[in-house]
This record gives sequence, C-alpha cells and structure tokens, in this order.
Amino acid sequence: MSGPSHPAEDPSTAPRPQPAPATTATGLIRWAAFSCLLVPVVLLWYGTSLAGAAGTALGLAAVTGACRLLLRRSERLAARGSERRDGENTPVG
Repeated sequence: MSGPSHPAEDPSTAPRPQPAPATTATGLIRWAAFSCLLVPVVLLWYGTSLAGAAGTALGLAAVTGACRLLLRRSERLAARGSERRDGENTPVG
C-alpha cells in the first residue's frame, strides 16, 4: 500500500524555506575568533616564542577580518539578488 496522497502544490505559491546565512556566518566568525585566541596559547604551550605566537595571532586575526568582510558582502549581494528574483514576475517590455 502506498501512503496518503497529497494534492500537487503550485511551486510558485509554495513558501520557500529560507536558510539562515546570518546565523551561519556569525557562528563561523565566532569559531574563527576562538581559534585566533586558542592557536597562540597552544603555540606558547609547546614552546614557541612569544613573538611567534603574537605574529600568528595577528595573521589569523587579519585573515578572519578579511573573511568576515567578504562573507558580509556576499550575504548582502545574495539578499539583493533574491529581492530581484522576487520582483521578476512583471514582464520586461
């Protein structure tokens, strides 16, 4: 026996599930910031010089900051693109 049948829904009227990119990006940035603190501590624990650990921390912070800027920019562009797609129902003449 097959399961209960459901009437077919029109895909244009069905609600689209929206992922939460801001939550994902925020979580990613939090983990990156955590590793910016954790990696130098581990390096110091294993005997790396203070200057080496500080340089590593600065490098990781710079990469994290650049990635954060790119991620936010990507989110803004994706949001702008979805707004345009929602407005494409009008014919272009």
